[in-house]
Parts: sequence; C-alpha cells; structure tokens
Amino acid sequence: MIYILENILTYISGFYTLPWILIGFIVTILIARVTGREKIDNIMKKIGLILLYFFIPLLIFRVFLDFFEESQIIFVIIVFAVIFLMYTLAYIYGKYSIKKQDLKGEKKSLFLKTILTNQGRSSAFIGMMMMEYWAVAAGIMIALVGIVLFAIIPYILSYMHKKEVKSKENKTIKALPWYLRLYPWYLISFVIVAIVINITTGVTIRGSGDWGVIIIFISALTIPAALYYVGACIHPSDLKKTELKKLIGIDKNLKKSEHWPWVRKIFILTVIITPIVITILFLPLFVLNLIPQDWFAVIIINSFLPITSTNMFLLPYGIDKKSTAHSITWTTIVCVPIVVLLIIIFGIYLV
Repeated sequence: MIYILENILTYISGFYTLPWILIGFIVTILIARVTGREKIDNIMKKIGLILLYFFIPLLIFRVFLDFFEESQIIFVIIVFAVIFLMYTLAYIYGKYSIKKQDLKGEKKSLFLKTILTNQGRSSAFIGMMMMEYWAVAAGIMIALVGIVLFAIIPYILSYMHKKEVKSKENKTIKALPWYLRLYPWYLISFVIVAIVINITTGVTIRGSGDWGVIIIFISALTIPAALYYVGACIHPSDLKKTELKKLIGIDKNLKKSEHWPWVRKIFILTVIITPIVITILFLPLFVLNLIPQDWFAVIIINSFLPITSTNMFLLPYGIDKKSTAHSITWTTIVCVPIVVLLIIIFGIYLV
C-alpha cells in the first residue's frame, strides 16, 4: 500500500500538476452538457470549501512542520510589506483614475472601493501551484494573503462604507459568511501549531514512517485538486470576442455609461502596473543576492496572480458588481497562463 502511494506521488507533483487546470476545464464542459452548468457551479462551491478547510490547511501544516526555519520570519515581514505596497499602488492608481475620469460623489467612492478590493489575488487556489517548488515561502504568502483578504480588507471597506452612509444601522455589516471570516485565523492556527511542534519536539512528517507517507500523499492531492477547481470554474461563455473588444476598448458600440472602462483600469493595475513595479523593486535585490531564490519567485508570481473570486462576497460593502465579476474573469483567463509559464521557468532555474 505504502509503495503504491509513493509511486503515485510522482504523478501528482512537479510539472505533472500543471495539466490539471486544462483537465478541469474540459471535464467540466463535458459534464455540464448532461447536468447543466448551474448544478456544476453549485457543486464546485462546496468542493472549494472542502479544499479551503481540509486540504489546504493540511498541506500548510505539513510544509511548516517539515521545512520551517527561523530565517523565514524575515520573509513574513517582507510579505506584509509587499501586500501593503500592492494596496498602496491600488489606492494611488485609483485616485489618479478618479481625477482622469472626473468622477464625483458616489461614483468616486464606488470606484475607489472597487479598485482597492480587486487588488486581492487568488493565492489559495491558483497560488497553490507554487507550493510544489517553494513550499514554505508559498505557504507564508498564502496564509498572510488570506488574513488580508478575509480580515483586513473587509474591515477597511466597512469603515469606508460607514463614513459614506453615516447611519448606525450599517455599523454591523457582515458581508462575509462566518466561515470566511473564520478562515484566516483557522489557517494561521495550523501554521502556529506546526511551528511550535517543530521547535519544541523536532518531529517531522518525513520522519514519521508509513503515517508520514499517508499524510504527505493526502496533502499532495491538494495541488492537482486546486488546479482542477480553477479550470472547472472558467466558463466558456466568458471567452467571447465581443467582450474582449470591450476590455481593450475597441468596441464602437460601447456606451460611456457602461462599466467596461472600470474593468479595463482594474485589469491594467493588476496585470500590468503591479507586476512591473514589484519586478523593478525585487529584481535588483535578487541579482545582488540580497534575497533567496524562493522568496523572489513567490513574490514575483504572486504579483501576476488573477483576482480572487471571493471578492464577490464583498459586494454588500458597496463595490461595483459588474466591474468586479468581469475583472475576475478576464484576469483569470489572462493571468493563469502567465503564472503557469513563470512557474515552469522559475521551477527550472530557481529551485
């Protein structure tokens, strides 16, 4: 039994995990012809929660128990600085875009909250691909991004929303379901427990015999499962030439009042501006050997990750629904191939 699991591990790790996005996309299209797309989407939501609450924490626990070192604390500080920089860029670019579009009143606030929110990236699922090559660094990034996405950003949006409405009845807005509000602290608890066990006992999964192999196997399933989930959540109906024209801004029939100019600005921020700024800052540090290879790879790849679909839970805080939905769709379509390519390149040269 253990021998079989060890052999299977080879085929659910490394570059073997990358095709699972395409597999998820194709298989879901075929199944949807029989069951209907809506039923598939409802099932995928439940599978997403299982991944979030069981598989990802188990993988994070295993990684930190086996590989964490005290030097990684410096990376925690760097990750917080990178996340702060990303949202600062969103704020500055948002303010600039507001002036350029001459937005006033509610439109001005709506746009700023929408562009801030959509700087949040899909680290928990698409970012999971990084775990195969830079386990601890990717695990730290996933855990800290989770805290920002599900705890800090909702608090900021809630504060901004209260200032706008100035109404006591809006002070207790809780847009996120309880299980998403709980998630960042639930995930970080696995990190803390793993580090404490590692420091106090020296116990590792790798040194736990047959049980260790079983845990490694179960946690290794997380990456192909997460990538299958990403592929399954891409809708073929979104891949329309007409919508691509709207995104680029060459659709002659596009009305000025439509939300596509906002989508375009969010897309430019997340896919072009943020990765360029992050790369300009960290490439010299890497060339001068001031940061390790795994830190550099994870930071750069994270800057290219698409917008997270969980932003849709934040709509009650007063962000634009259509702009957010289309931004998620098009950054996923464009960024996933870029992220896969970067992982392949960095996986060869920076491991």
